[in-house]
Amino acid sequence: MSFLSNAQNSKEVSQEWIAISQFLEVTIEKDTRFKLVGFAKADLVDEKAMAALWARVDNEGGELGFFDNMGDRPIHLNEWKSYTIEGVLTKDAETLNFGALCYGNGTYLFDNFQLFIENAEGVLAPVTIDNSSFESEVSKGVVPKWSQGIGREKAVKVKEFEISSSSDAAAGKKSVKLVGTGIELSSATIGNVEGASPQIGAMISMLEDLKSRVESRVKNMSQYELDHLHDEKANRIGALIMHLAAAEKYYQVFTFEGRGFNEEENKIWLDALDLGTAARDKYKGHEVQYYLDIYNEVRAETIAELKKRDDKWFEKIQPSADISNHYCWFHVMEHQSSHLGQILFLAKRIPPEVELDLPDLIKD
Repeated sequence: MSFLSNAQNSKEVSQEWIAISQFLEVTIEKDTRFKLVGFAKADLVDEKAMAALWARVDNEGGELGFFDNMGDRPIHLNEWKSYTIEGVLTKDAETLNFGALCYGNGTYLFDNFQLFIENAEGVLAPVTIDNSSFESEVSKGVVPKWSQGIGREKAVKVKEFEISSSSDAAAGKKSVKLVGTGIELSSATIGNVEGASPQIGAMISMLEDLKSRVESRVKNMSQYELDHLHDEKANRIGALIMHLAAAEKYYQVFTFEGRGFNEEENKIWLDALDLGTAARDKYKGHEVQYYLDIYNEVRAETIAELKKRDDKWFEKIQPSADISNHYCWFHVMEHQSSHLGQILFLAKRIPPEVELDLPDLIKD
């Protein structure tokens, strides 16, 4: 067994959570127990905020093995206490990933991590963890021997969290402190939208939930990732975001005005609506905010127009298609859900971007 390092060649992202990690390469001949122990305390600002230990086993072929992020027993106490995760490494296990994570606004401290793996005698024997008690000073947000993020690709720096060393320790002289600020946690509710009738309010909240899921997955993507083509018949992720906006725009004019796109609107939206070769050629070379600004502008208009109408209008049948306005907006919602799945599929299959390290040109 050997520990793997994640070089701190980091990119900056914006998200509601942060993790610190170590990764242990394993070779297992039979099912083998392991135990992770760590101390933590959490001074929470948000009601939904939490801290946790986490452990994940990656099996051959990238298959997920054991996983536990304490989702059923999150850490809320603002006092030092030890927490434990116990799991099993199967014979196809390749990597044991573990660490700490926190979610939402608050101050989180972690200390004194211990890892035990079952030996040939069936005993849980300690495995040395580098900087397990965080006695090595954090410098510029980097925790020595630990990585930010939950993967071994490019490390991440989360804008919403500051990382430092603290003298408030469970063991030794120091712990690691993560402080989350300026985070807006999403609310998982349906309906009760101010200014909207009950059925329309329910639809708005579901549309907004799906848009937030799309935004959460793509907002930190690079131009390289947005432009990647899985194969010659696939769509770029940037084009798919445009497609979501275009389809929603179409149903705006269809339900609010009882018509299809006019000539001017076709020029703006038709390539994105149809996807295919035209969209592959057109929608590339943009940063993610270009697409999200358009998506958000369309959504703002949707919400404003839906709020002008009531549940009686929602059930009105569009005579040209013999479907209700309610069904039309249900279709917009499930259409976005479908393409969110496509985005998730494509995102997992983007190969790492090759970073060329070219030598300096020789000067005469």
